[in-house]
Amino acid sequence: MGKAKILELSNKSLAPAGIIILITGAGGVLKQVLVDSGIGKIMAESMAGSALPPIVLAWLLAAVVRLAQGSATVAMITAAGILAPALETFQYSEPRLALIVLAIASGATIASHVNDSGFWLVGKYLGMSEKQTLQSWTVMETIIAVAGLALILVVDIFL
Repeated sequence: MGKAKILELSNKSLAPAGIIILITGAGGVLKQVLVDSGIGKIMAESMAGSALPPIVLAWLLAAVVRLAQGSATVAMITAAGILAPALETFQYSEPRLALIVLAIASGATIASHVNDSGFWLVGKYLGMSEKQTLQSWTVMETIIAVAGLALILVVDIFL
């Protein structure tokens, strides 16, 4: 096999991965900007005085970050980093803290879209268009996120 053919095959195989790596990296940069700018501290202080339960706040924060920048991983890391200072002021039991962690993961699952590497993995490897991926993958991820919150709130009743 000649050099030109090897280069062509390499470019074809690395193209999907390159887009995914670029999007994930950009999401990580945005997360760090949110944390370093002090927005995290401001949000933690405002949440500490909120009337919403911490589980709902955790879910909402992760969901908002996910919708804003796309990556579920970055949404979870950002939400946990923002919530940690606020949660330290309360004396939550370990099971309640576990539910808050689950709420962050659930909220970060909502509405996978074009800024999410998982969106592209599913769409490209299953041969779907962006519209088809939005209609199937994004809807499924949203159902999982909302159902997860509902289940967490039911479990919280019994704690």
